[in-house]
Amino acid sequence: MLEIVVVDSRKKRKQFHQFTRELYKEDKEFISHIDQDIEAIFSPDKNASFTNGKAKRWLAIEDEKIVGKIAAFYNEKQSGIGFFDCINNQFVANALFIKACKWLKDNGQTSVEAPVNFGERDKYWGLLVEGFENPSYQEPYNFPYYKDIFENFGFVKEFEQTTSEVNPSTINPKIFERYRNRAAKDSNLQARHFKFNEMDKYVRAFVEIYNKAWQQHEFFIPLTVERVTKLFKEMKPILREDIMWFVFDEDKPVAFYISIIDVNQIFRHVNGNLNWLGKLKFLWYRWRVKITRIRGIVFGVVPEYQNKGAYSSMLVSMYDVVLNDPHLRTTELSWIGDYNPKMHALFRSLNATKTKLHFTYKKLL
Repeated sequence: MLEIVVVDSRKKRKQFHQFTRELYKEDKEFISHIDQDIEAIFSPDKNASFTNGKAKRWLAIEDEKIVGKIAAFYNEKQSGIGFFDCINNQFVANALFIKACKWLKDNGQTSVEAPVNFGERDKYWGLLVEGFENPSYQEPYNFPYYKDIFENFGFVKEFEQTTSEVNPSTINPKIFERYRNRAAKDSNLQARHFKFNEMDKYVRAFVEIYNKAWQQHEFFIPLTVERVTKLFKEMKPILREDIMWFVFDEDKPVAFYISIIDVNQIFRHVNGNLNWLGKLKFLWYRWRVKITRIRGIVFGVVPEYQNKGAYSSMLVSMYDVVLNDPHLRTTELSWIGDYNPKMHALFRSLNATKTKLHFTYKKLL
C-alpha cells in the first residue's frame, strides 16, 4: 500500500535527503546536493520567499520503503512544485503530484510551475532533458525518465533553459578582437575584479547594480547589503577574486559578471552533508583538486549602460584570466531561457556549445 506522509520531523527531513542519494547511487554522473542548502530553502528565517507564503514536503512510502518525495510552495509571486525524486513508476509519481497540487489548490493557487525552486531562478530550476553529464552545483539533475513522468501527468512545457560552455581556444579571434575594441572605446569604463579586502565596496556595487538591472524581471526580490555580505562570506571558500568582475564608470558601478569555481568537482567527495566531517573533506579536496571549469552564475548591467561596452569589458577580462590559468579549460554559462534571444546570439558569437537543456513545465490546477 502506498502512503504519502508529511515531512514533519528531523528523521523525515534526513530521509528526504538520503532517498535521493539512494536513488542515484548507481549513477556515476550524480553528485549529491548539499543538505544544508536545501534546508535553508525551507527555513522561513533564511528564505525571503516565505513572506506571505508557505511550503510543504512529502515522502511516498510503500511497504515501509521510501519510493518518492516532493515539495510544494507558494507566495504572492509564484506557485511551484520542486525537489521531486521518484522511482520509475507513474502511479507513485501521480500520487505525489496529486498531493502537492491539491495542497496548492486548497491554498488558493490556480496554476503551478514544476520542477522549480522556492525563490529565484538561479538554482534548482527546471527538469533536465538533455546533457546528463557534469552536473553543476545547485543545478537540477534527474533521470531521463522524469520527462515522461511529468508529461504523462499533464505538465506542459512553459519554456526551455539552455546551459552552454565556452572554451577560450575556440573563440573566433576576429570576433573577440571586436569585443576588445568595443570595450576600449569608452575610456571611462573600467573593469576591476573583486577584492576581499574591499568587500564592502564590491558588495554595495553588486546590490546597486542588481537592483537596477533585475527589477523588471519576474520573481525579482530586492537585495540588501546585509544579505549579500552574508552570502559572500558564506561562499568565500568557493570564490576567486579574479573571476568576479565589475565595471565602473569612474566611481559609478554599472555592471558585474560573477563566476565561481566548479565546486561540484570538490563536492563529489563530500556526499551531501557539510557537517564537521564534510567540512574537513571539503577543505582537504579544495586544495588537492585542480579545478578545470568555472561557472558564470549571474551578471547584470544597469539599463542605461546596456549596449555601451560594459559587458564586453568583463568578457575580455574573463577571457584573459581563463586563457592564462594552466588548469582551467572551460567556462560554463548558466542557463538562458528561450525567451532571451539576445543572450543566445552573444553565446553563438563566442562559439559556445550547448551542454544541457532543462524544461520548466506549467499546469493549471
